[in-house]
Amino acid sequence: MKKVLNYINNNVLIKVASLNSVSVIVKIIAGFLTSKFIALFVGAEGMALVGNLRNFVGSVQSFSILGLYKGVVKYIAEFKNNVKELTKILSTVFYLGFIATMFVSIVVYFKADYINNLIFKEFNNYAYVIRIFAIALPFYALNMLSFAIMNGFAKYKYLIVFNIFGQILSTIITILLIWQEQIDGALIAVVIAESLIFLITIVGIANRRNFLPLLKASSFSFKYVKRLSSYSGMALFSAFILPIIAILIRTYIIDNVGLKEAGFWEAMNRISKYYLLFVSSLLTLYILPRFAEIDSIKDFRKEVFGFYKTIIPVFGLGLVVIYFSRHFIINLIFTEEFQPVEELFFWQLLGDFVKVLSIVIAYQFLAKRMFWHYIITEAFSVITLYFTSKFLIDEFGLVGANMAHFVTFFMYYAIILLIFYSSLFGVIPDKDKEDFIS
Repeated sequence: MKKVLNYINNNVLIKVASLNSVSVIVKIIAGFLTSKFIALFVGAEGMALVGNLRNFVGSVQSFSILGLYKGVVKYIAEFKNNVKELTKILSTVFYLGFIATMFVSIVVYFKADYINNLIFKEFNNYAYVIRIFAIALPFYALNMLSFAIMNGFAKYKYLIVFNIFGQILSTIITILLIWQEQIDGALIAVVIAESLIFLITIVGIANRRNFLPLLKASSFSFKYVKRLSSYSGMALFSAFILPIIAILIRTYIIDNVGLKEAGFWEAMNRISKYYLLFVSSLLTLYILPRFAEIDSIKDFRKEVFGFYKTIIPVFGLGLVVIYFSRHFIINLIFTEEFQPVEELFFWQLLGDFVKVLSIVIAYQFLAKRMFWHYIITEAFSVITLYFTSKFLIDEFGLVGANMAHFVTFFMYYAIILLIFYSSLFGVIPDKDKEDFIS
């Protein structure tokens, strides 16, 4: 027991994972409550509309901050002890983000009717929801900048605490909106939830103004614009293509299977998002800044296999428990109307397990600005997902979409292993600093 305790005390990954688990539990409970209210007051058909809006919102949010989050984390982690370079990074990101966010907000506000017709079709008039989103967007951008700064400085405790209280606030408001306004409330909650967290963040950082003097227009650096452009390009590519593919698949399900079935597919995606929260947040919180710091094959291999040894077994066991508890989970989160979702669990869980195995390694693309590797593998995965979904939906019905999810990430993982084979399994060179792919 003493050895185990010593290992935990000396293992940063486990410390972060333990602290992060509290935040994840809060997010999962919040997600359960939100989903339950959507199921009760909106139903499966409404769930599909909420899914389309969520995809649009996520895409626009990434464009509003130019996909800079991971780049900011990387460079702050790298230069956190260099005030001169840090000033250039923060100033560049702040002013770039401000211009981009205001531009996107204005476009979204004045094109709300057009966007409404794309997302909801003409018979659903929710243009006013789009305008609310445009107004809330700058607060989301400020919150993400604050989070990126804390993440880069490894201020995990502050980041997680702000997340917890922000999540509680947004959940309370979301539930009240759904209860009072049904589908309208659910849609409004989608567009303001992330922005509401800034109300908590601003209180937390009000007395921590260490970085505010570093935001200088005169320190805007085109050198960092160029450096950040690869991160921006990678993030914006995903922000553009992934929501479009999700909307296309959902539309294909609606046209060929049914609107209610599209709601079932969205419900399965929501459940998947809940149990993936722990791993995805841990990757952003720990793996990305850690990969940005290390510059040797030995350390890279150590981090990857350390993650596989400590986190993956727990994650895999959790998926097994989830599978055998699926009937209870559906009744807990949704209603009896959503029982057909049970048939989707096996392939979704299997696909998510392989997905986590692959993205742990693939985060190296982001950490080391491997732009074309990222773009090509992402393009391959989304194209594969779209066409396999269409084929398998035609062959097997709704479950075919989840089968396609597994097939896509199985093939993606094979490609990732091929790219990083020498770094993960080859002979470690004598020189400590080497290229990560050879």
